[in-house]
Amino acid sequence: MKLHVVSRYAFLLIISIVFIFPLYWMFTGSFKSQVSIWATPPEWFPNQLKLVNYEHIFSTTPAPLWVFNSVFTSLVTVVFVVIFSAMAGYAYAKKKFPGDKVLFIVVIATMMMPTQVTLVPLYIICRELGLIDSYLGVILPAIAFPFGVFIVRQFAKSIPDEIIESARIDGSGEIRMFVTIVLPLLLPALGALSIFAFMHTWNDYLWQLIILQSKEKLTLPLGISTITYSENNVNYGYAMAGASLAAVPMIIFFLLLQRSFIKGITLGSVKG
Repeated sequence: MKLHVVSRYAFLLIISIVFIFPLYWMFTGSFKSQVSIWATPPEWFPNQLKLVNYEHIFSTTPAPLWVFNSVFTSLVTVVFVVIFSAMAGYAYAKKKFPGDKVLFIVVIATMMMPTQVTLVPLYIICRELGLIDSYLGVILPAIAFPFGVFIVRQFAKSIPDEIIESARIDGSGEIRMFVTIVLPLLLPALGALSIFAFMHTWNDYLWQLIILQSKEKLTLPLGISTITYSENNVNYGYAMAGASLAAVPMIIFFLLLQRSFIKGITLGSVKG
């Protein structure tokens, strides 16, 4: 094997270790006591696998309910993001209407707006609609996902116009053509979009902190923070155990859509 190939794989291995190590430290730290986490020299692997942190979380908090809240709001958001982004992205890619380019630029411009700028007006709107401390208060603001429109639009531009014209000549209606022809061709892009939308909603800690109030409606990341930062004492064992629990659904969701994600990213890099 040539030297440059060996060096390339060695470099990738080092980079992989650097990126994986925080996850490893978080997972192993969830089995350590507060003292062991700060031990010097560090305990690279727990001397004893203790479930104290997990037992505390499940015995003192409604952790299963928090997991349900996070999974439910994230999955519902993904469904609506995929539907609306697919329709909007297809329209911007294949339909010609007055102001289409200007409107698409406006959509892209919203991606550049800092989240902190929209928090106050968004909270006022949710308060007027009675969405405070509700699932809809978490889901509805996340449905507007301009990045999803951008991904689908770039991918939809690669669909040959001849396919659409042939379906139209055969008498296919707009809705039927979109559902039976366009959507199957967009599946790789929608798979990648689903992962992005799920991760975004799951980790949207700041908005959830503002909109959710009752303990029963908290999401898992937000709920874990309530027991991690209590009485001015930070318990990193609870934090690592909670973060490990929160990572499991994200990893499962990614693995389920891994092929679509890789295919969508790969095709998106050469098409559009």
